[in-house]
Amino acid sequence: MKNNICPKCSSNDILKIPGSVGAHGSGNNILLGMTIFSAVKVTRYVCGRCGFSEEWIDDQAGLDKLKQKFGAQSN
Repeated sequence: MKNNICPKCSSNDILKIPGSVGAHGSGNNILLGMTIFSAVKVTRYVCGRCGFSEEWIDDQAGLDKLKQKFGAQSN
C-alpha cells in the first residue's frame, strides 16, 4: 500500500497515518528501550474503500535499530 494501491481491492484511496511517539511510549511505534528516544516510528496505511491496513517502517535508520535489537531471523 506504500505504492498507493490496496492489495485487497485495488483501490487507490489510501490513507497514510504517520508514526508518532508520545509521552510514556504512546503513539504508533516500537519501543526498543526505556525511553521514547529509543522508539522506531511505524507508519500505518489504511484503504479508504475496504479498510485493509498495513504497517511499515519507512526509514532505514529505524530498520537498522530493529535489526540491532532483534537480529536477523532465519526461516
